[in-house]
Amino acid sequence: MSLDTLSTAPAPVEPAPKNPRGKAIVVRWWRQLTSMRTALVLLFLLALAAVPGSLLPQQDLNPEKVQSYLSDHPVLGPILDKIGAYNVFGSPWFAAIYLLLFISLIGCLYPRIKLHAKALQQAPPAAPKFLDRMRHHAELPATDGKPAELAADLRRVLRRRRWRTVVREKGEVVEVSAEKGYLRETGNLVFHLSLLVLLIGVASGALWGWNANVLLTEGDGFCDSLQQYDQYTLGRDVTDSSLPPFCVHLRKFHADYLPSGEPSKYAADVTYDDGLGGPSMNSTIEVNDPLRFQGARIYLLDTGYSPIISYTDKYGQTFTSPSPFLPQDQNLSSSGIAVFADANQKPGAARTSGVEVAFQGVFTPTTPTEGPKVSSLSPAPRSPGLTLAAYRGDTGLSSGIPKSVYALDQNQIDRGKLKLVGTHFLQPGDRWKLDDGSTVAFVGYREWAGIRVDQNPGQNVVLVAAICIVLGLLCSLRIRRRRLWVRLTPDSNDSARTVVAVGGLSRTDADEFAGEFDRLLEQITTSLPVSSGSGKGTEHAD
Repeated sequence: MSLDTLSTAPAPVEPAPKNPRGKAIVVRWWRQLTSMRTALVLLFLLALAAVPGSLLPQQDLNPEKVQSYLSDHPVLGPILDKIGAYNVFGSPWFAAIYLLLFISLIGCLYPRIKLHAKALQQAPPAAPKFLDRMRHHAELPATDGKPAELAADLRRVLRRRRWRTVVREKGEVVEVSAEKGYLRETGNLVFHLSLLVLLIGVASGALWGWNANVLLTEGDGFCDSLQQYDQYTLGRDVTDSSLPPFCVHLRKFHADYLPSGEPSKYAADVTYDDGLGGPSMNSTIEVNDPLRFQGARIYLLDTGYSPIISYTDKYGQTFTSPSPFLPQDQNLSSSGIAVFADANQKPGAARTSGVEVAFQGVFTPTTPTEGPKVSSLSPAPRSPGLTLAAYRGDTGLSSGIPKSVYALDQNQIDRGKLKLVGTHFLQPGDRWKLDDGSTVAFVGYREWAGIRVDQNPGQNVVLVAAICIVLGLLCSLRIRRRRLWVRLTPDSNDSARTVVAVGGLSRTDADEFAGEFDRLLEQITTSLPVSSGSGKGTEHAD
């Protein structure tokens, strides 16, 4: 090859330099995220984020109270709705905190578990050179026996008291190193691992759990189907076909109230079966005492009244409706509607529009004798009354647009399509005759019960994790790390005797370790075969 060829050869292409700064930034942020300080901050944020879920009504638990809160707070209510305050545990910001805490705990625990496992396999450290410089130390008088023999005896004594021990020989000098309290770090790791498992249990409930609400009037029932629930929330991987088959029928509801109006007992007598032709069984559901069946829990939430309204139109056709009314205060003053869309239709003739009848009213379990009769004096049904407002026209139900079953469409009233006919107060058995000759009667009332059905496959995982959290926390708080060293040196004046020096150290609670050190010193002294006197521990200031 010629010199000219060498001079014109292209220079070798060097690889593009990597971006060490970007990698350093990622590593720094990862270390920040997986630090214990960040995990504690995220745990605090998670607890703080859950506060609105306990203070504000939640859509999946009680949608009626959510609507009531929105109507009572026209300014603040919509703002809270936009940030997901009525569905806290399903909101994106709560899920973000949850996921970050999950990642932080994993990144924080993994290296700590490796270090702890490595520490458990290591022998206790060798004795310091100067035991007499330790805060807890003592030197025992010379005792009969060889250092190796005495070390074996001392090791057995300490191991019986659950000390991890190792014997080291350094020429003629023999040292016994002992350590105790590794359960402190084990408990700490169990606490954090259990917290991680608890998060997994809660997440599994969100994926495969579900819950639903239904309002049952006495005499009614439902089967476990989405179409029969008033409101439901399904996990991400739950479908209608995966719901367990069962049916529940509400026979009777019992409620007792104190003189102050506070409820003292809620109980619902129900009949249930597997929905597949199996035998029917009876049970009573009470507050915090659910019915457990087919892997689901059936809770009793709240109660109210369903006035029974009977309407006879001008053609003599009678319609009866036990309509659930929703409580408006703690005395169960309740409001609701009864709609008779098929009333005033002449038998055998074409259907006429604009002649539907609807009643909007207030039910008072204990009606005052004086003043307005729209506010009850007690939740107990001592003198029930029903104030009705009759409307005639187009209720809007035939439009196909979903309507509330607890209030009339105010838009229809404002447009004049649904007109007020009159108002009247009724007691059970009373009858009111309207202007067109039709009549409405207040037949009586039934009580209704709010039922919640819940299935959460992660509940057992959460329970076990919560127990382990408590146990791990107790170990972490109660157990202390401490170390003990015993140096056995042949007596310079008598080779058949041995001088024993003892030193102890506690990483935490040094004052409490003083008593334990004295007891250990006494046990070591009594385990020696022969001793001319008893040693006494001396204090050395740090």
